[in-house]
Amino acid sequence: MTASRSSRRQWLGSSGSRKAGYSALSASLFAGSLFAPTAGRWADRFGAGRIMTVGSVAAAVALALCAVAPDRVSFVLALLAMELASSFVLYSAAFVAIVQIGVPRPQRSITHLTLIAGFASTLFWPLTSALHAHLTWREVYFLFAALNLGLCLPIHAWLMRLSRRHATARSQEREPIPEAGAPLDPRRGRAVFLLMLAGFATEGFVLSAILIHMVPLTAALGLGTAGLFVSTLFGPAQVASRLINMLFGGRLQQTHLAVIAASLITAGLCALLLTTPWLPGAFLFVLLFGLGSGLTSIVGGTLPLELFGREGYGARLGWASAARQFTSAFAPFALAS
Repeated sequence: MTASRSSRRQWLGSSGSRKAGYSALSASLFAGSLFAPTAGRWADRFGAGRIMTVGSVAAAVALALCAVAPDRVSFVLALLAMELASSFVLYSAAFVAIVQIGVPRPQRSITHLTLIAGFASTLFWPLTSALHAHLTWREVYFLFAALNLGLCLPIHAWLMRLSRRHATARSQEREPIPEAGAPLDPRRGRAVFLLMLAGFATEGFVLSAILIHMVPLTAALGLGTAGLFVSTLFGPAQVASRLINMLFGGRLQQTHLAVIAASLITAGLCALLLTTPWLPGAFLFVLLFGLGSGLTSIVGGTLPLELFGREGYGARLGWASAARQFTSAFAPFALAS
């Protein structure tokens, strides 16, 4: 699905105005935010493995619909379907699957997953461009649809069987599985949950607004062609933060990690504002911003688990995803205006 997102942005960027592209992207993110809580509840009820298996098929169908779309309206409708399918197969569903499989330290496994997935954009952006040099954009979409069926579907089906076996084993155990986190007092839980959603929504808005406009932003600040090179450091910085956390953050509380992530993002923006157009300051901005963004992806899965435990984890994660996507949907216009 990361590959499909990169290819659809290329299609939107090369056809029609930039405003139309932002509108389509925002509409798809908004639709995804509305559907994310439902997807989370379904993951709790039916199992994340089953949801991801269905999502692989849905993603393939959505990609195929994009490939055969005769006009922009039908393409945007297929794009909306793709975003809805992504609720079943991206980070949120995968995090729930990790928890439901019953690994002893799910926070660490979530960190491993985000570390590997951090290379997705780095790999699929150039891969999509290389494929487009030899295939039409419609053929590229058909190829990505085939990858969802031939590669993702078997993996997700295996996860479904694994989670079923674990659920059966748990039902036969006398002792309950220990909680990954200590749930909060119900009287405080609602307030803490709303504060957590507000934090995710704010971070989602800032990250989306900056990342979508990263290259034109650095150019507008007087960095010229160097801005493009500086922007390429964002991906490695994300991966580096996840690797550092994996190696040294095993005993760190996720509430502390959330504060560190937010502080890095804020420090990066301050560095950009205070040093522009000084090139080393731009490097510092991208480095700090990328480090914070990488940690935010981890916190999005581990913080609800630490605060509220395994029970209802999928639903809470769905609301957290909805908060991020809802604000992200309006971010492109906020910075472009």
